[in-house]
Formats: sequence, C-alpha cells, structure tokens
Amino acid sequence: MKKIIFTENAPAPIGPYNQAVLTGNMLYTSGQIAINPTDGNLVTSSIEAETKQVMENVKAILEAAGMTFENVIKSTIFIMNMNDFGAINTVYGSYFNEKTAPARETVQVACLPKNVNIEISVIATI
Repeated sequence: MKKIIFTENAPAPIGPYNQAVLTGNMLYTSGQIAINPTDGNLVTSSIEAETKQVMENVKAILEAAGMTFENVIKSTIFIMNMNDFGAINTVYGSYFNEKTAPARETVQVACLPKNVNIEISVIATI
C-alpha cells in the first residue's frame, strides 16, 4: 500500500508525479530543485543559496512524512558543474550528522529542469 505525501511547504508537482511516496516504512522523494514554495520563484543567486533551498524543500517533505534527515538512508545529487561540488557538499553536509549520514552519489548532468544547477532526491526509512 502506498501513501502520497504532500506539503505546501515544498514546491507543488508540475507534472504526473508526487512530492513523495511512502510505502511500508520507506519514503521515496521526487527530485527537488530550488523553487521557493512561498512565491514559486527559483533561488539561484549562488550555488550555496540554491542548495540550501533544495535541502529546505527536502526537509519539508521529510517532516510531512513524520521524518527528519536522520531517517535518510540514500540520497542522489544531480549537478550541472562538478566544480560546484565543494560548495554543495558544505551546505548539504550541514543537514546531516556526519557519523550517521546516508549513502550518496553525486552525478554531473547535461541539463536539469528549469535550467537549475542542482537537484536532490532522497530515500528515507522509519
């Protein structure tokens, strides 16, 4: 049985998908980009600000499912420029306890939705 997770504190889906799906004790989020859910604008002033908004969107979805970043077991980061990795990693890392951080991959891609610089999805468990 699956349960759709939705919160107004993260960007609303713009296609045939949901912010997240909970099945059993596993939560799968859709990729989040730096859309501010309050005004719908993209946050792209810097890679740090963009990453922070993405992480805040992920946080809102986790909270809607009754979870925190401590529940995340796997994350996937798609970035446009691997040269941004250090700055992204600093912001991303501030959301996790290093000793219990999830497994992760970071992949440079050719293009992302709305021409953003970063997209992150996570898998979490209760």
